[in-house]
Amino acid sequence: MNLERAIAPDPYEVLPTVPSFTLTSDDVQNGEPMDVRHAHHSVGGENLSPQLTWSDFPAETRSFTITCYDPDAPTGSGFWHWVLVNVPTDVTQLPRGAGGGASVDLGGAFAVRNDYGEQGYGGAAPPAGDRPHRYVFAVHALDVDRLDLTPDATPAYVGFNLAFHTLARAVIRPTYQVKE
Repeated sequence: MNLERAIAPDPYEVLPTVPSFTLTSDDVQNGEPMDVRHAHHSVGGENLSPQLTWSDFPAETRSFTITCYDPDAPTGSGFWHWVLVNVPTDVTQLPRGAGGGASVDLGGAFAVRNDYGEQGYGGAAPPAGDRPHRYVFAVHALDVDRLDLTPDATPAYVGFNLAFHTLARAVIRPTYQVKE
């Protein structure tokens, strides 16, 4: 199998520019490989979403959406690993595993189906032997209390809505690779 291809652009480089704010994690770092615990079960991982904390977002923020996207998936359209919408502004951190239903009160937030077809976080699972994939974890600060969406919305439809309501965005881009 030949997976040679051009490197896809970062998804937020092709959208209108918005200010940034602070996103940190005890689990993942920019440009650094993720621990296997954040990988999907299909590649021997624990499928745990990483711990995330955000701050310094605009004062007018009314809600957040959290996403994880792999632009390097060999699909022509990337791969959505996690889309959590309608997170209230009093939630400014998620513990490790929160994307899989860990006990955390998210005040009415919900996940839409990821590209695995599951609601919640779906860990990294790039093809064995492929180059390291980038996993773009983003917290989007929004100008509305709630996006008018249901859990059956697609990640692309959520992204379309985000384009019109994002005040600022914070991003961490770890990597993951499965060796042959």
